[in-house]
Parts: sequence; C-alpha cells; structure tokens
Amino acid sequence: MAVKKSSNKILATQPKGKLGILTPGMGAVATTFIAGVMAVNKGLANPIGSLSQMGRLRIGKRTKKNIPFIKDVVPLQNLKNVVFGGWDIFADDMYEAAVHAGVLDINLLNKLKAPLKKIKPMKAVFDSAYVKKLDGKHIKKGKTKMDLAKAVMADIKKFKKDNKCDRLVMVWCGSTEIYIKEAPVHRTLEAFEKGLKSNHKLIAPSMIYAYAAIKMGIPYANGAPNLSCDIPALVELSKETQAPIAGKDFKTGQTLMKTILAPGFKARALGIEGWFSTNILGNRDGEVLDHPDNFKTKEVSKLGVLEEILEPDLYPELYKDFYHKVRINYYPPRGDDKEGWDNIDIKGWLGYKMQIKVDFLCKDSILAAPIVLDLAIFLDLAKRSGMSGIQEWLSFYLKSPQAPKGRFPMHDIFKQLNKLENTIRYVGGEDVLTHLGQDYE
Repeated sequence: MAVKKSSNKILATQPKGKLGILTPGMGAVATTFIAGVMAVNKGLANPIGSLSQMGRLRIGKRTKKNIPFIKDVVPLQNLKNVVFGGWDIFADDMYEAAVHAGVLDINLLNKLKAPLKKIKPMKAVFDSAYVKKLDGKHIKKGKTKMDLAKAVMADIKKFKKDNKCDRLVMVWCGSTEIYIKEAPVHRTLEAFEKGLKSNHKLIAPSMIYAYAAIKMGIPYANGAPNLSCDIPALVELSKETQAPIAGKDFKTGQTLMKTILAPGFKARALGIEGWFSTNILGNRDGEVLDHPDNFKTKEVSKLGVLEEILEPDLYPELYKDFYHKVRINYYPPRGDDKEGWDNIDIKGWLGYKMQIKVDFLCKDSILAAPIVLDLAIFLDLAKRSGMSGIQEWLSFYLKSPQAPKGRFPMHDIFKQLNKLENTIRYVGGEDVLTHLGQDYE
C-alpha cells in the first residue's frame, strides 16, 4: 500500500473545555449511550464498538510500531469532559428511562444511578401525526414550527450556559417518522423558513431540531431514516453556518451484516438471486415501526443498501432482477433483543445455486450506542477542523448515508472505512494511504 503525500492538510485545533452532546430522543439508544460513557469513565466497562476510543490506525510504513490509536493521531475530546442533555416526550430522568428500556443490567445502572438521575429531558417538539404509535405529554407548545425551532434554540443556549460548555453537538436518537418525500419546501432555505412560519405539513419535528442546531452552527447527525438534515435547504444552511452534518439511520443490526457480506459476494463475482430479510423486535422502535407509515421510511432506507453495492445495471449477469424483501415485525417479548434473519440465494460457477442463512440475535441499542459516541466525537473534530456541510467520511456509521448532489451514496463498509481512516490521517497531518504499488508499503 503506497503512501500518498498530502497537501493543504487540515489540522484540527485542540479541544478545550466541555463538549455537550445533545440528543433529541432520550430512550433506549440515548440512555444506553449516556450510561455507557459514564461506565467507561468510572472504569466499569470498555467502550467496545467505538473506533474513536478503541480503534487503531496505520501511519506510514507497514510495521507494528506504526499503528497507534486513532485518538493519538487526531485531537479528540476526552470523555471525562463530556456532558449530556436532550429532549424527550416522556419526563423520566435518565435512570428511570434506562430501567424502562431494559437494555443495560440493573446492577450496572444502580452504580450510575446518582449521575443518571441528574439528567432530565427538556420538553420535546413532537406531533403524533409523524410518529403514529407514540403519545407523550412532555411536549413543547408553539403557534408555529418556527416558534418551536426558536424554543429549541433557547434550550440549547441555556444548556450550554448552565453546563459551561465550550462546544456542542447534536445527534438525533428519536423514533422513525413517517415517510416524507423531498418537496419544494425542502429545496431552498428561504422556502424552508417560510414553511416553518406557515406550519407546513412536510416539515417534521426532526427537521425542526436539525434546523435549530445547524442555524446555530452546531454539528448535527441524524440516526433515524426520516428526512432531516439531508434536505437541500439544510445542506445549504450548514455551509453558511459552518456546521458539519451527517445522516442518516444508524447502521446497526441486519443492514450492518448486509454491508459486510454483500461486498464480499461481489468481490468474488458470486451471483445473488434473492435476499429475504425479516426482523422481530419489541422495543419502542419496534412499536413505532409496526405502523405502515413509519415502516415505509425504514424500508426505503434498508432496501437501498444492496442496490448500490451490487450495481445490477453494471453486472446484469450476476444481479439483474435479484429479489430483495425486508420485513419488520413488532414482537413485545423480545424487548431490545432484536433478531434479524436473512435467507440469501446465491449462484456460483456455471450458475449452480447455493444458499446462505444468517440469524443475527443482537441488541440494537448496544450496537447503536458506540455509533452515537463516534458521530458526536468525530463531528466535533470536523467542526474544529473547519469542515462543514455533508461529512461523507462518516458514512461508515449510517444505513442511508448522505452524498453530495449528483453523487450516489457509498454503502460498502470497507470502502467507507478506508475513507474514514484516510480522512483522519489527513486531518491529523499524516500522509494518506492508497492501493498503488506492487505491495502494501
């Protein structure tokens, strides 16, 4: 692997003071993330799954001495100097919410009870028209959606002042909203702000949070599949306010497996005739997705992955007319213990057929928590590096990643990792690695 010399390197400024991480939605994912960081800081557990904390990165020539931790290559925020806040439609503090979510062991939560109980959610922007199965009472009131956006901005300013934060970042951890197609109201900032003032029905709560954060120059990531920061109006705004953004939909269970397996099949030129996927889960996310309007949003996000990786138009002999089906079934007994089952019909030499079965029994929030952490830490790094707009190098963490206008998104997890690692090298003032040359040097 050859070393490519970089020019015009981006050197990140050192993180000073506290970083505030704000999460709209403080249920299973957010509480697992927050309690997890607290557990790591107390030495009760390791941050497994987090590249920002445990990942290593080769720098320079191929020797064991040249593989430091990522956090030693670029200046990342220390977890001991991070504070948490957010909004939720339920008023439960983070200890109560974590117990209700049932993801983490109660013995661990009891060791973190005091600091968790101190974190109480702010009233949320919410409308049951966008999330059909939920009905909370801890909700903001406002005549217009612009009023609600201003209320969120006021919350952000107060949180920053009260917690003496130097910088902030926001990661959407709320439920999946109903399927909304991009429309004229989303295409320019002028149209979008006019829509906020006129209560346009195609502006969902997640867009209000995204607008509030980006308007204030705060980095924002969308962990759900609904339209949020990935509309042209907010991309435009992110460039104006120098806010890094990334979306959408945390890459956790079944889709994680698809982005690992499908590139391997394609690399070996193995054909695929069909890929049938079904899920059962019983947490609040499963309940929300039990409604067809909300499931449609998730379905679109999950279906697009294989299409981009396999490129059937370019490889018709291998993938033309391959059948891809995704189902999600709400099954309360499982709670957060999700099961993703895949049947893959493949074909090999001379068209002979074979099958692969995958049964992934995972904990969705356990897989999502380190993604929230890495997105927050890396978006803060991007902000301190003077990077703004869409951060394609963070596609690694997302099911349906944002891409610049006119480009298709990248879904292959190995290509995504290469982009992420080279971006970190670049930001850290190191030389990027390429695949040029006869060997790996």
